[in-house]
Amino acid sequence: MEVTIARGTGKMQHVIRIGKHQLLTDVAEAIGGEDTGPEPHDLLAASLAACTALTVTLYAKRKGMALEDIRVSVSHHDKDGAYEMNRHIEYIGALSAEERERLTGIANKCPVHKTLTGTIRINTEAV
Repeated sequence: MEVTIARGTGKMQHVIRIGKHQLLTDVAEAIGGEDTGPEPHDLLAASLAACTALTVTLYAKRKGMALEDIRVSVSHHDKDGAYEMNRHIEYIGALSAEERERLTGIANKCPVHKTLTGTIRINTEAV
């Protein structure tokens, strides 16, 4: 799947196209944007949260676990020369302590988590 970015209508706004889907990205007014969409780091955090929720839900359904819902939040910021993401997961349902622990292990194996904690190579071709 290819992701493309094109200029939007605002001062800094851009349109993100992912297949048949479309999102906006922008920056806060304080730094020259109009805040019409999430900033790129917010999209990165959202990717981790979404992947976590989807991966855990699929696993719990496959294993017949009583997971009724999952809530994932990710806060993020620069800290001590690194970019830090703090993920909070709330499992809703009649789950044992062992099942909750297993689901957290599965959360740590979601594809976006594995990507962010692995080796990343970015190859750039400019024309």
